[in-house]
Amino acid sequence: MAWGILQDTKMEQVPGTAAMNDQSDIPREYDQVPHEILKHGTGRLSHVILVPQPTDSPNDPLNWSLWKKDGILLIVGFSAAVVGAFGPMLSPGFVQIAGELNISVNTLAQATAWLILTIGLSLFITQPFAKVYGRRPVFIVAIIVMFATSVWGALAKDYNSFLASRVVSGFGMSPYEVLVQCTIGDMYFVHQRATRIALWNLFLLCGITGGSLVSGYIIEDIGWKWTFGICAILFGVFMFLVVFFVPETAYIREPVTARYHHESPKAVSESEKPDQNPTEKEVSSSGTPPQTVAPTSTPTEPKDPYLRTLKFTTGKRYTDAPFWKILIRPVVIFWYPAVLWAFLIYGTTLTWIVVFSVVNASIFTLPPYNFSVSEVGLISLSPFVMTIIGEVIAGPLNDFICLYLAKKNHGIYEPEFRLVLMVPVFILGIVGFFGFGASVHYQTHWIGPVLTFGLANMSMAFANGCVFGYVIDSYEDLSEEAFVAINARNLLTFGLTYFVNDWLLKDKVLKVFNVLGGVFIGVTLLTVPLWVFGKKLRGMVARNEALTKFMKD
Repeated sequence: MAWGILQDTKMEQVPGTAAMNDQSDIPREYDQVPHEILKHGTGRLSHVILVPQPTDSPNDPLNWSLWKKDGILLIVGFSAAVVGAFGPMLSPGFVQIAGELNISVNTLAQATAWLILTIGLSLFITQPFAKVYGRRPVFIVAIIVMFATSVWGALAKDYNSFLASRVVSGFGMSPYEVLVQCTIGDMYFVHQRATRIALWNLFLLCGITGGSLVSGYIIEDIGWKWTFGICAILFGVFMFLVVFFVPETAYIREPVTARYHHESPKAVSESEKPDQNPTEKEVSSSGTPPQTVAPTSTPTEPKDPYLRTLKFTTGKRYTDAPFWKILIRPVVIFWYPAVLWAFLIYGTTLTWIVVFSVVNASIFTLPPYNFSVSEVGLISLSPFVMTIIGEVIAGPLNDFICLYLAKKNHGIYEPEFRLVLMVPVFILGIVGFFGFGASVHYQTHWIGPVLTFGLANMSMAFANGCVFGYVIDSYEDLSEEAFVAINARNLLTFGLTYFVNDWLLKDKVLKVFNVLGGVFIGVTLLTVPLWVFGKKLRGMVARNEALTKFMKD
């Protein structure tokens, strides 16, 4: 027992538990191949065995140059940032926009709720499609939808047209909830991925928090429709970049044992599939394609010409699993204890933070604050800065704690070590949610609610590393399906944002945020039993043969 984590006595090797005395992210099937003939990194990373093992094909995304990989990531990352801003960008001007459309503020907030619901439901379609047919067609369709709905929103003449544009845009936004992470898994080796995942997360969160910062001035100076107009311009640029500079990143690789003339395992290793997500036990990044002297069993295929990479789809299937099974897997994995915990933590924390953007205009445009629309937008400067600070601190600190605890645990790493940083999540969330309600209720100086708004967002930055790190380490082979299940939190967000303004009007801000804070405490405390029983629960799931068979291709 390590620090209260109960051992699983019925299973020798519990999924997620790893020995870190050697390179800990080497898949077991690599042991069937002499490590000296496996491909390694170069330079100061020459000791690192590359995972996944790349083929010799120049069309393998793992063999692309680092500048090409990072260029693709920047295109989809900046797209994700604008997508993140697209949802809450109208929040500073809710009162003004509601007046122009002759509707109530709550009705306008419900338009955002319907948008969130569309995102949550369409995830269950876009992710399986991308898993079967590739990422490129989904990215292209998504960016076209975002461009079209931005133009539509800018030209909307009434609320019904405005609402329809918001609902349809959810189909374009949903791939950026999951698919960017999958693309990172396609292109980068395990030891390169953590930094890129953090960069994508920074893009998305800064878009969400920074969008309102800019949109407040746009709404006040040139009108709310120009928020859609500027998004249309940006998405038009991204549409060009995606079509011409984001090729298909999914790729089918033979198992390592087959490539090196060893006996092939019964099934293709999950670690060799293109949709694998990273563990966070990184070493560093390497910008040079790997070199090796090892023989391979497959002749090198010719490099695809540039024009061929512009095809809408490659025409290949990237998994042998039937489409219906891929559709159902996120629903099944939702009930895995680790994933259910992640959904509750991520869902409640992020939903409560969305509530801020929905109610801020109703609170700060009235006495005693009397903020203008642009000043309401400036409130987002606090979460913007706090999110960046939180991301910068949380990632390295999380990895340091995991390595330290593993060293103290005789070199044995447990995914539960990721949960230690739930302590600052707990503290920051309590201060943020309860503090915001109290400071607004007692009419403190504006710095009180603005600062606590930022602290609540900082708690989210810390929570992300705990939630996604724990799920990836526990169910690495199923992390893509797990991310879809976790992002079903959009259904929770829809439910609360749909009626929160009416609730606020009835019960006032102190009671509303006391309830939100109380629920946050209850959900966060579920981390304690997960710390104690998490390893036994992982073992219990792994021993269910029928479930394991269903969840594998």
